[in-house]
Amino acid sequence: MGAALAVAIPTTPAAAAAARVDNPYVGATAYVNPDWSAKAAAEPGGDVIADTPSFVWMDRIAAIGGSANAMSLREHLDTALDQGANLFQVVIYDLPGRDCAALASNGELGPTELDRYKNEYIDPISEILADPAYASLRIVTIIEPDSLPNLVTNAGGTAGSTEACATMKANGNYEKGVGYALHTLGAIPNVYNYIDAAHHGWLGWDTNMGPAAKEFKKAATSEGATVADVTGFIVNTANYSALKEPNFKITDSVNGTTVRQSKWIDWNYYTDELTFAQALRTQLVSEGFSSNIGMLIDTARNGWGGSARPTTAGPLTSVDAYVNGGRVDRRIHAGNWCNQSGAGIGERPTTAPEPGIDAYVWAKPPGESDGNSAPVENDEGKGFDRMCDPTYTGNGRNGNSMSGALPNSPLAGHWFSAQFQELVRNAYPPLDGNGGNNDTQAPTAPTGVTVSAKTSSSVSLTWTASTDNTGVTGYNIYRGGVQVGTSTTTSYTDTGLTASTAYSYTVKAKDAAGNLSAASTAVSATTSAGGGTNDTQAPTAPTGVTVSAKTSSSVSLTWTASTDNTGVTGYNIYRGGVQVGTSTTTSYTDTGLTASTAYSYTVKAKDAAGNLSAASTAVSATTSAGGDTGTGALKVQYKNTDSSATDNQIRMGLQLVNTGSTPISLSSVKVRYWFTPEAGASTFGTACDWAVIGCGNLTHAVKTAGSAAGASHYLEVGFGSGTLAAGASTGEIQLRVNKSDWSNFAEADDYSRSANTSYADASKIGVYVTGTLAWGTAP
Repeated sequence: MGAALAVAIPTTPAAAAAARVDNPYVGATAYVNPDWSAKAAAEPGGDVIADTPSFVWMDRIAAIGGSANAMSLREHLDTALDQGANLFQVVIYDLPGRDCAALASNGELGPTELDRYKNEYIDPISEILADPAYASLRIVTIIEPDSLPNLVTNAGGTAGSTEACATMKANGNYEKGVGYALHTLGAIPNVYNYIDAAHHGWLGWDTNMGPAAKEFKKAATSEGATVADVTGFIVNTANYSALKEPNFKITDSVNGTTVRQSKWIDWNYYTDELTFAQALRTQLVSEGFSSNIGMLIDTARNGWGGSARPTTAGPLTSVDAYVNGGRVDRRIHAGNWCNQSGAGIGERPTTAPEPGIDAYVWAKPPGESDGNSAPVENDEGKGFDRMCDPTYTGNGRNGNSMSGALPNSPLAGHWFSAQFQELVRNAYPPLDGNGGNNDTQAPTAPTGVTVSAKTSSSVSLTWTASTDNTGVTGYNIYRGGVQVGTSTTTSYTDTGLTASTAYSYTVKAKDAAGNLSAASTAVSATTSAGGGTNDTQAPTAPTGVTVSAKTSSSVSLTWTASTDNTGVTGYNIYRGGVQVGTSTTTSYTDTGLTASTAYSYTVKAKDAAGNLSAASTAVSATTSAGGDTGTGALKVQYKNTDSSATDNQIRMGLQLVNTGSTPISLSSVKVRYWFTPEAGASTFGTACDWAVIGCGNLTHAVKTAGSAAGASHYLEVGFGSGTLAAGASTGEIQLRVNKSDWSNFAEADDYSRSANTSYADASKIGVYVTGTLAWGTAP
């Protein structure tokens, strides 16, 4: 899921300024810092992630001009242009009295040196970023990690308060500094400012989140700044909080005790960074920030994989056992922040992964220390914080717990080889050196499926988690044998049902390779006669239902969101008046259709109480004729790398070519190679053996196609979030497919197969852009 490097370098630099966009990460090719990349590549296993984009830290005035061991800001920007990148990420981090609650990251400027901050730090950075030479770059800034949150929680009246934070709150220089940075950098048309907003283990309590939003608004309207200077906010910067806690929910309870009462959650309203970020965004909009603000989440070091990663919730003997046995975040305390033992690489940089989230990013590059584990003399203004000492027994901010820090760590920002190697070992999703996916083992079937609640229009289910050799990623829920939803937890509520009606449910588990378990034992439930909830107000009907794409076998729909007095929870999609699917977003693709056939669709919104809106206005679509031929600006070239048509693998080389005059976002592109597996297993393994753009930047899976001769299945290849320049090629991609039982294929009559052993245009391999055939003739 990682962001990709540019696959081709433009022959001339961009002459025009970058157009202003809502989300700077959409369609962007991000800069890879060669300073960090070289260090990562030199570590065991580090080459797999060495080409991952990350932020450059300007953590002192001298960093702007660089040194013998580090590139200057201009050198970084020049190198970004040389790479063909159009996105540059930089952390602004040198406030007066910086990080008043953590000595390891103290800065060079004293509490009253606001003028130096403005004149010697922000102004020189602004002058460089505003250089017309860099106008083609989208420049994303993180504004001053940890500063404003410290004013909310550590400036007096709490166990973690410090005199230094009280001083910064009293003199206002954090707010003035942040305001000046926002106003000065925000005046540059291609700069996108994101304010640091701590993490859920810091601001997730209602007593902290509301005041934090007000503090952010105060700073964002200081020193000439306005909320228009703020593109969004980032959470989990340089921290380790899990992106998602899959094994329990904040609403769970054990023997009448809620999860919020566990020692780990400690009455917090959030269990992970994703739910926190989305809720904080809502709070910020209500405080007066733009409704278009987006959130970033730093996922560089919050993977928490390895053998210690649990796959189910803990035992039901107590709420603490339930939470501690199931939480993937294995820190001793959520307040621990320095070089945490057991942590792993998290999600690779990803654009728009969830509603309200602009991107997952790597703000703190893996391998850069959080702080020194023992006192170190230095000229960087960095002190010794006992939270980086593995023998430290804690303070009020971490519940007087052990620090959980790794030993023998260097100064903050310096390379920490031992930590990098541990992060690689514990990565989640796991790192795969060749991008292969040979997992063919399905999870165990869910057990103990139980009806936990029901109303006149809904049925709630719970079940015992499945297990898998690589880890369960979610569950499919079936009503009467038809899938009606998915869940990443062990519960699900089916809404929009009819009162006094019997329904039957089964559940199947799935893993990252797409293996699906056998169905659970069925459970039946009859909805109540009525009156199951006090909320009887239905959402408004969806509007603007539009056909966004279609093929010979699918129709894609989008619509404008409905509103509701308590909140819309999802949508039901109807084809010819019969429900064919659900969606929690404002889009849906209906598949398995017949070519050259007219279909009519409506959409209804639903809320948590099961109230269903009136149907939208119907929209009609006629699927394309079978055998469509694409006419877009992409083509695929193929060579046969398989010496035998009757062995147990299909092998091929592919390369994608942009024949147009403008760059194309690879995240919207899918390539399909059609084949028929004949007899044997109906599940498949796929692998990327080598790719110029990196196997880690590709997805690949086998899907069912239909009954066309030689084309009952297809291998679908997807790409990361990079761009393909006009006239450029991805370079060679070497792929393999096998059946899970390793039985032989008979490839001679496969639709997409050809005998050429050097690259040639392949008209029987399809290229789809946002679901529409752009190259090739479909079977």
